[in-house]
Amino acid sequence: MNQQGRPTTAEPVDARRETFTGNRALQIEEPLLFEIGRHDVSGVDVDAPQTKGNRLGARRRTTPIDLPALSEPEAMRHYVRLSQKNYAIDMGIFPLGSCTMKYNPRLNEAVARLPGLSDIHPLQPPASVQGALELIHELGRWLIEITGMHSVAMSPKAGAHGELCGMMAIKAALAAAGETRTKVLVPESAHGTNPATAAALGFTVVHVAESGDGTVAADDVRAALAEHEGEVAAIMLTNPNTCGIFEPDVVAIADAVHEAGGYFYCDGANLNAIMGKAKPGDLGVDAMHINLHKTFSTPHGGGGPGAGPVVLSERLAPFAPLPLVARDGDLYHLIEHASENGGQSFGRMTAFHGQMGMFVRAYAWMLSHGADGMKQASEDAVLNANYIRAGLEDVMSVSYPAHRAMHEALFDDRFLKESGISTLDFAKAMIDEGFHPMTVYFPLVVHGAMLIEPTESESRASLDLFVATLRDLVFAVKDGKTERFTEAPRFTPRRRLDETRAARQPVLKWTRPEPYRDAAE
Repeated sequence: MNQQGRPTTAEPVDARRETFTGNRALQIEEPLLFEIGRHDVSGVDVDAPQTKGNRLGARRRTTPIDLPALSEPEAMRHYVRLSQKNYAIDMGIFPLGSCTMKYNPRLNEAVARLPGLSDIHPLQPPASVQGALELIHELGRWLIEITGMHSVAMSPKAGAHGELCGMMAIKAALAAAGETRTKVLVPESAHGTNPATAAALGFTVVHVAESGDGTVAADDVRAALAEHEGEVAAIMLTNPNTCGIFEPDVVAIADAVHEAGGYFYCDGANLNAIMGKAKPGDLGVDAMHINLHKTFSTPHGGGGPGAGPVVLSERLAPFAPLPLVARDGDLYHLIEHASENGGQSFGRMTAFHGQMGMFVRAYAWMLSHGADGMKQASEDAVLNANYIRAGLEDVMSVSYPAHRAMHEALFDDRFLKESGISTLDFAKAMIDEGFHPMTVYFPLVVHGAMLIEPTESESRASLDLFVATLRDLVFAVKDGKTERFTEAPRFTPRRRLDETRAARQPVLKWTRPEPYRDAAE
């Protein structure tokens, strides 16, 4: 406060604020740490360092470090308040298409924190971590059984890392056979990381168009194989694809690629739709990554953590990356060198053996569900997606009505035509209703796409509220209530950002503003 009893802040009080503090009851207006931090407090007491002379020479700092300091209660309150601004699966439905944001049982978290699982080190002698190695081995055995494949590499850290692993195994197999195939077929309905992975390994990407109904036609694949005869190393197919459709020609596609001397890589991000219902190995798949952090409940988002084991066919199994967990009687050990495993491994993907916490959570989820429970999870995921589609198809535009949805329902922006409202506007209005938006503008084969994946976690009551909310938004569009969309979100701590400008001109460093002087003085 100044001498007149008025607040002094770095910036003038916003006249639009409804309260003096800017808070709305439990919605606390939280400044940056740099704005509220001081230099005279700290949550810990640190003794002055006892140094002799200047050991840094010319590199010694000449200006204050200017890091914010807070008392312990202030620091705790700051981060708790920030956490309350995050949407989470524990708060409501997370309908991101192709992301499988399902509920994570707390039992999984408790098991992952058990001593002997959470506090081990990757450099411990195998004899001292037999239980952990057994868990990895058993988890891998379950993944092989679920997918009908021959072997599994557990070390890849996430989906894209798994893609890289599978394609590296394919590249190694071709090299071992003396072949130099340079092209990879990637359908338009594949996940966006697929062409990036192929290109990163030096392959030329050949796009295969979707056939007009959201699927890939075997004849189109055969035509591409004929056009690039002898050059195609593999096809990277997502099944169910990103349009939420199970590929009806998948076996014919696999046969065509194999006859041409190539391999079939399947993107396994959508395994949640077919787990316990169809085995990729029976469909002709040679390699497929599995997102443990999607299908098997481990929470993901915000950059991790993840785990992307890769299951391999018998033809590709010798080329799997190291290390591998092997069982010898009642003992488990790590195969660390290619000479111990036939000498054909393409090498190492990562320093150690994957993500132990993810393995524990996934295995706990599997054990708690069992084979019948995992099958029901897939059936419920597909049922929920079709329930949402049935509840919205009379007011929103279904992209591919000829096919039943699998685990996600795909809509496009035709129902918004001539309304002046975009897919982005519609998604922003969902935020005001307390929902995280669905995936928008993806897949790219659909204009103004809205991809909704409810997973099996949601109850009918949850789905009914979601459907009713979207129907109400559609009616608002029809009634011309444009401002409800173009001004959204209105009730968030921050209003809509210029996302294009933020991406192109990011402000990566906070600069202390000039002190504000009261105009009356």
